Amino acid sequence: MSGKQLTKDEELLLQDFSRNVSTKSSALFYGNALIVSAVPLWIYWRIHTMDPIQSAVLFILMTGISTYLLSFAYKNVKFILKHKAAQKVADGVSQEIMKKFGDNKKMSKKEKDERILWKKNEVADYQATNYSLFYNNAMFLALVVLASFFVFRSLSPSLNYILSMGAASGLVALVSTGTK
Repeated sequence: MSGKQLTKDEELLLQDFSRNVSTKSSALFYGNALIVSAVPLWIYWRIHTMDPIQSAVLFILMTGISTYLLSFAYKNVKFILKHKAAQKVADGVSQEIMKKFGDNKKMSKKEKDERILWKKNEVADYQATNYSLFYNNAMFLALVVLASFFVFRSLSPSLNYILSMGAASGLVALVSTGTK
């Protein structure tokens, strides 16, 4: 291989299609995952009558694990969906940009293409992020309720909590690796 360096445009393009998420998206994912992971605490406190003070270590530990696994799932689903969304919005975005800048003689074709690519990535990123959050949150909460009230109902509340949260967040993370 030669020692050619990538241009800034090439680096930005690679960044748009990489599996890594921005700091802003990562903060959004971890914040959302923390909130969603904490929602089942109410079920175990009020319905399963677990004392929050006595169970604090267990609650913190399982909420932390669940937060990490949900954030992992958000990133995986977003990565997969971003490319699908980009393909679906490509024509609409191209038409919008061409309508806006089509008769602009000062703008080169390359610059118009760059604007189309940037806008397409922005729209696809937004759609993929929102769908990933909705999809994973709905699946996680449904699995927690199902596991808590049906699958592990005969176990002690502490064991029910550990297994329900672990199984729900683990399954969501596992399913996110195979989403196509």
